[in-house]
Amino acid sequence: MGCFGVRGVVLDESVLFGVDDESGNSVLRPGLEYLLRKLQFSGLRTSLLCGTSLADSKVSCIGKITALYPVGHFNFFHDIKAAWGDITDNILYLVSKTNGNQNLNLSSCSWTVTVLEAGGTSLNQHNAMSISRLEELPLTICRINKKAMCGHTVTVGYIMKSSRETDFAKRGAFPMYPSQNGLIFLPLTFNLPISSQIQEADIILHKATDEITSVELNGPISCPRRICFSDGFQELLRYTEAHPDCRLLDSINSIHPIIDRLAIQKILQGLQDLKTEKDYSIRAPRFLMVDNFSDPELAKMLEESSLSFPYIVKPQVACGVADAHSMAIAFKVEDFRNLAVPLPAVIQEYVNHSSTIYKFYVLGEKVFYATKKSTPNADILIKLSEQNGVQPLLFDSLKSLPIATDSQSPNEEACMKSGTLDLELATDAAAWLRNRLGLTIIGFDVVIQEGTRDHVIVDVNYLPSFKEVPDIVAIPAFWDSIKKKFESIKTKAQMYLRTFVLNKKLQKSPATCQRSNCSSSSILETSSKRSIHVL
Repeated sequence: MGCFGVRGVVLDESVLFGVDDESGNSVLRPGLEYLLRKLQFSGLRTSLLCGTSLADSKVSCIGKITALYPVGHFNFFHDIKAAWGDITDNILYLVSKTNGNQNLNLSSCSWTVTVLEAGGTSLNQHNAMSISRLEELPLTICRINKKAMCGHTVTVGYIMKSSRETDFAKRGAFPMYPSQNGLIFLPLTFNLPISSQIQEADIILHKATDEITSVELNGPISCPRRICFSDGFQELLRYTEAHPDCRLLDSINSIHPIIDRLAIQKILQGLQDLKTEKDYSIRAPRFLMVDNFSDPELAKMLEESSLSFPYIVKPQVACGVADAHSMAIAFKVEDFRNLAVPLPAVIQEYVNHSSTIYKFYVLGEKVFYATKKSTPNADILIKLSEQNGVQPLLFDSLKSLPIATDSQSPNEEACMKSGTLDLELATDAAAWLRNRLGLTIIGFDVVIQEGTRDHVIVDVNYLPSFKEVPDIVAIPAFWDSIKKKFESIKTKAQMYLRTFVLNKKLQKSPATCQRSNCSSSSILETSSKRSIHVL
């Protein structure tokens, strides 16, 4: 292997197929499609090396693989050398111990050989490694690349649901070869022992909300016992708690407010601390928390909360459960009877905003935004309700949000009433919100109220896809935010350790205090302050 780590992966035909089915047809080996998905957007070239005398059923399988995944297909070693000349010395070759490809003269190349199915191999290659499952190959690649870079990298283990991972990966966000700022991304899977994978990671990027199995709201949601995660994610959390050197990019406690719309509403009320001399502000929407839509005092409570129709009604649980995005727009008190929105719920003011929403993305210290169409103003919604038999409008905010059509969008004069986006104000709010939540990557939505020009933050979420931001700027910012957070966590840990060690030494030196005619506690206090100042 050259000094630059793994740049390409060659899969021998012997690792592609498992045991034939009952009809004698070739079947892909378990874990192969998982591996191909991880390699697909890894930044590594990938190819199959197959002989020329394959059975028809195997040829058919290979055709399906090359149709689904961007992998090459070669028959001979010299074909790969000709096609990949620039990285020929940086190729990992995966072969089965039971049936290595006879077309490859291993002694004549510098490829790193990895043997599938541990337990011995007839291949005479001094640098051969072994794995027992195809899913282990990304971990092997990670180890090789870390060693090749002599420790000048940060390994980011990441876990999230498959569809979200694909959205990030296809933009080039998760390279297995070091990024421009030295990050290697390692996909984590609960199909393998989590401890062996995390040992290779310096920091863990997670979408914890993808792993929620249930949320109980009988008490404060800030209590971790109220949120249940999948077995695999709980194992990951137990490992990180027992091994402080393995760090989460963002702590689970910092995620809790994002899960609870009531908690985030209360946090957003703190936006009033952002002082501005303008005649408008950035603020939270007015809201009311309810446990029962049939409460006879509901109309009075709405009035006391300074809420007026229409209202947008949202479940208190904001993510992680199936019905977290089941919402409604209500137009009168009677609409709350048997309303199909999970309880407890947050009733939020509906802001007339010229059908325009600004989606903000905070990646560390960098802020991006995009302008998108949104729901119509209240007068249009009322007409829609009348067409629907004067019923509340029910929708799933991820699938069926009632976006305004061109004919329903306000004209230029009406748009002027809401005013243009105050980017400075929104950016100040982004910094405030990031610091208040203690999260690295967040998203939030802003609408501008017609008439007052108040900027109202109507939603906050963790680790958004920021898909509206061009890849050329979004992905480097994404990498940079992770790297800076890792360095910040590492620096704080080192400072804490050095101060702790210094304090221990001082506690073991009472003679120093006696000679100085002062108490050990005062020495400890003075020295501790001095050490922190120096660090």
